[in-house]
Amino acid sequence: MDWGVHLPHLGREVGRDSLIEFAQVAEALGVHSGWSSDHVCWPAKFDSKYPYSSDGSFPAPAGLGWLDPIGTLLFVAGCTEKLRLGFTVLILPYRPPIATAKQLATIDVVSDGRLILGVGVGWMREEAEVLGMPWNNRGRRSDEQLEIFETLFRDKAPSYDGTYYSFPEVRFEPKPIQQPLPVWVGGNTPAAFRRTARFGHAFHAAFEPLDVVKNEWDQVREACESIGRDPNELDLSLRIFLDPEAAMEPAKSLSGSLDQMVETIGQMEEAGISHVLLDPVARGGIKGRLGALGDFMTNVASQVD
Repeated sequence: MDWGVHLPHLGREVGRDSLIEFAQVAEALGVHSGWSSDHVCWPAKFDSKYPYSSDGSFPAPAGLGWLDPIGTLLFVAGCTEKLRLGFTVLILPYRPPIATAKQLATIDVVSDGRLILGVGVGWMREEAEVLGMPWNNRGRRSDEQLEIFETLFRDKAPSYDGTYYSFPEVRFEPKPIQQPLPVWVGGNTPAAFRRTARFGHAFHAAFEPLDVVKNEWDQVREACESIGRDPNELDLSLRIFLDPEAAMEPAKSLSGSLDQMVETIGQMEEAGISHVLLDPVARGGIKGRLGALGDFMTNVASQVD
């Protein structure tokens, strides 16, 4: 099992020192990857429903500090050596594809090939509108963006002519070090499962009970088979809360005693999960979250690796 951790680029203590400390301690603990999530601004009022809560509410309070996810990974690339760097997830409809591709290639080059491109199509229409980006057909637009990334990252003289995006032959250098750049697809819809089958190297589930994840994974595998792709080429990742004090919903958390956590991880492995992204929940801010992470890596992860 590989272990990732959500970086502290959102919250009340966002800043240089806390990011450096958290990322370097996580790396020293043997964590495989550090992750950033994507919001740019908060409309004062929005009606969009968050897909990973029972009532559609988003758990983060309005006005929370939230550093840019791309900038965060660029920064963490410079203060770590081995930690892989992922998005959970980058909302493709929020940004123009060519400029985004340049930023992604830059992260992979300066990190010496450590980027994981987690992608999604988003859920907050109002945020996209504030950013001046179209929300209609966002799934198809996202698929075209992924096609653009592929040609820019691969071809010596890339060009593209799609329904929503097009550009003439260009030079795009440097390419990412990783060829191909690993794409992890998030989402909980049939379109997301098809996108995973077509573009993905992993399916990245988030904050869902294990039985739901199993069902989604079955649908991803079926989508692979429908286009003649071997589903065993894909990995399965799950983002959950690391919640030693059992403050969050149990079905979306790793919590309880050491034995209970080890048992839960065994169930995850049986379901095919090979990567777990931990979102630490603990009192005491950054220090508290690092303490929870350290206890987990020392006392729990060491029992199952």
